[in-house]
Amino acid sequence: PVLRRLSRHLLAHYQKGTRPVRDWRTTTNVTIDLMVYAILSVDEKNQVLTTYIWYRQHWTDEFLKWDPARFDNLTQISLPVESIWVPDILINEFVDVGKSPHVPYVYVSHHGEVQNLKPIQVMTACSLDIYNFPFDVQNCSLTFTSWLHHIRDINLSLWRQPELVKFDRSVFMNQGEWELLYVLSHFQEFSVKSSDSYAEMKFYVVIRRRPLFYTVSLLLPSIFLMVMDIVGFYLPPHSGERVSFKITLLLGYSVFLIIVSDTLPATAVGTPLIGIYFVVCMALLVISLTETILIVRLVHKQDLQPHVPDWVKHLLLERATILLCIRDRKKFSQSRMQSLDTSRQVENNDSTAKLTPYVCEDPRECGAVGGTRSALAFAGRTEGSAALQEVLRETTAIRQLLEKRDEFRDVAREWLQVGYVLDVLLFRVYLVAVLAYSITLGTLWSVWRDA
Repeated sequence: PVLRRLSRHLLAHYQKGTRPVRDWRTTTNVTIDLMVYAILSVDEKNQVLTTYIWYRQHWTDEFLKWDPARFDNLTQISLPVESIWVPDILINEFVDVGKSPHVPYVYVSHHGEVQNLKPIQVMTACSLDIYNFPFDVQNCSLTFTSWLHHIRDINLSLWRQPELVKFDRSVFMNQGEWELLYVLSHFQEFSVKSSDSYAEMKFYVVIRRRPLFYTVSLLLPSIFLMVMDIVGFYLPPHSGERVSFKITLLLGYSVFLIIVSDTLPATAVGTPLIGIYFVVCMALLVISLTETILIVRLVHKQDLQPHVPDWVKHLLLERATILLCIRDRKKFSQSRMQSLDTSRQVENNDSTAKLTPYVCEDPRECGAVGGTRSALAFAGRTEGSAALQEVLRETTAIRQLLEKRDEFRDVAREWLQVGYVLDVLLFRVYLVAVLAYSITLGTLWSVWRDA
């Protein structure tokens, strides 16, 4: 058969241990090409990128030429790759040998042109930047170079035009987490400590993560919890339900962070911005709970609660109501006048109590005043005055208890009004902080998306 005769003719005196040139000054030019088939995995912690590529090499072997007329016009033949010389071109970023299929043959044309086509699973080191996770774009390089031969022996060049390589996504499987943007190519000479130069062909694989899954599973639940925290401010502060509601939200957010901690990429280089976002949201929830506890403490009625200071009334019940555009600010100003009227009424009651006629308790005093009265009338008047004195004492105690209760109610009402105004003020400050934080994140996201 022609194939067998041609194979024996080419490999009979072939020596694969030497570079296939007749003149040693001749440089073997190897053209290479690369097509990305799939992005298998991105290990942020170990900074390793695993890709599956279709790799092609092309060079000229001066000892693998023949005349097609002598072999039935046969112009191409496949030969075992172990039987001929193959350039020692490797990838500098290799960190592990992947599970690549072995292709045992190469194509050889009658002009001595050898084509070596093979798929490779590449596990390479890559400096991954996860600060913008999950809206990150990674740029990883694949550097092809001869490990031993310098540029005078083996030179590298690109098989196709750089524009064709850049936007070639014809074989890329684009249904995974990562999307291939483009592949850049660049040739350069490399030397170490003034030694011989080596030819390098760099391919920059630029990929972008699809953020839809992480947006649905990470960002939206967090946003929902923050919205519920804002809605929780509309609960009455004196009801006591707001504290339990805020604590429940804080516990729910803590459980949510525990669940998503395995999803976030872990690396020693830096913390992703989404991790800072979760920490800030947790801090906002803690601030909201602290504000709620403060307001509940102010509006809670206590018997030993002091009066509201005048400067607090002036700032919160007069100035703050105008600043916050509270519609019921007239009630807050009237409450101050009501408290003054109450204090005046208490003073008038005390003066009235002082004008109460004195009733004698000692029979000798009564005898000194009206010594002419009879003993029977004196005894009856003494018993009547004692009963009247007991009734007056009980009446005075009841009056003092009612006045004290009204005073406590006025104090509690004043603190309740202060608490409501302070609650509105802190709520609007908290709302402004959340809105500013949301606008900042939205701006950063739009900038990253455009970039």
